[in-house]
This record gives sequence, structure tokens and C-alpha cells, in this order.
Amino acid sequence: QVQLMESGGGSVQAGGSLTLSCTAPQYIYKDACMGWFRQAPGKEREGVAVRVGGVITHYADSVKGRFTISEEKAENTMFLQMANLQPGDTGMYFCGAEATPCRVGEPATWDYWGQGTQVTVSS
Repeated sequence: QVQLMESGGGSVQAGGSLTLSCTAPQYIYKDACMGWFRQAPGKEREGVAVRVGGVITHYADSVKGRFTISEEKAENTMFLQMANLQPGDTGMYFCGAEATPCRVGEPATWDYWGQGTQVTVSS
């Protein structure tokens, strides 16, 4: 089973920063939509930032101006730089990949996932 490799979660205080990374096999990365999703306890998985075609990035309204996707294409790696973290950002963060065309707002339709990395923000 294809697995995306994530790292970078942790615990920070409000206002702090974290950077998550996700590495995918090259045959997936080169043609896929790549994105970050999060899931809080008792809630559905929601999109945080999704990159389509390596060019267009969609951000959830709640993270605009605070979170940024970047890439190291030579390493098939995508990063999520998170700044000014707030307690509402707490959750399990998952890296996902899906062949294009992808449904940005429908993670249930995505085929490839990482194991998740926990982000906890305390007030």
C-alpha cells in the first residue's frame, strides 16, 4: 500500500510555529494534487491547504495568511509552514495525494494518505 511519509508535528503555545513535511513516491508526486488536511476529535477531516498541478493552492479561510505550502520537487516533498498557531488549529494533520483531476474539498475521494502527525496548540 502506498504510504506518504509525514513528519513535523508537535506541541506549541499559541502564536508559535511548526513546519510539517510530506514525501510521496515520485510517480505519485509528479502528477497529483497534494494537500494537507486535519481532523479534530469528533470532527470530520477538513482541507487546510491543497495544491493542484503544482501551481494553484487553495487555503481554508481559517488559515489564510498564516499557513503556506512550499515544495522541494527534487525530493518529492511538500511542506506546510504554519505560523501564529492557535488552539483551533489543534488536530491530527494528514498529507494526502490524489491523481488529477481531484476534488479539493472532498478528502473522502482521495486515494493516498500519510499516517498523520499530531499538532497541539495550547493557549
